[in-house]
Amino acid sequence: MVVATKNRKKLKEIKEILAGLGAKLSSLADHPAAPRIIENGKTFKANAIKKAVKIARFTKKLTLGEDSGLCVEALEGKPGVYSSRFSGKNKSDLQNNLKLLKMLEAVPLKKRKAYYACAVAIADARGLIGVVEGRCSGLIGFKQEGTAGFGYDPLFVIPKYKKTFAQLGIRVKHKMSHRYHALEKARKILEKCIERTKSG
Repeated sequence: MVVATKNRKKLKEIKEILAGLGAKLSSLADHPAAPRIIENGKTFKANAIKKAVKIARFTKKLTLGEDSGLCVEALEGKPGVYSSRFSGKNKSDLQNNLKLLKMLEAVPLKKRKAYYACAVAIADARGLIGVVEGRCSGLIGFKQEGTAGFGYDPLFVIPKYKKTFAQLGIRVKHKMSHRYHALEKARKILEKCIERTKSG
């Protein structure tokens, strides 16, 4: 199965969450001739579908397309679908986080509600098979804390633990994250697809 991403950290997370699926996962790094995907959808769902369908059509393999990001209530849902490129074209996680902190400078903790959203689409050479979504709610902290994870994890505080995803580490994150919730739903679809492939 192909995971339609070049993001190594995202691929690592997906592999960890989907452990035991019984499929060998490759990424776009293994398919250098694959078409470039312009993520111009207005929703995570639209981008995930575009990735899955386009890469499945090219590779003729079962493909998982994923799009995710952070939505902050005080910023009317921003950065949203622009999460990975929030600070511009030559973005980095650090720059994105610093920009977010700057924009929320005067906002008190109780108004710093946010959620991570994730959409996962599954397709094969014939087209889209299914799409699922997951969410995880939290707060945006006042400074970056922790070293695990990536993206906005050093700022994303889980109220129950009073710690960021980056402080909690992958073991805890993988049992409650937006990506976990979406991929657990996707797992059921993928298992059926793999079973069909084996029996067919």
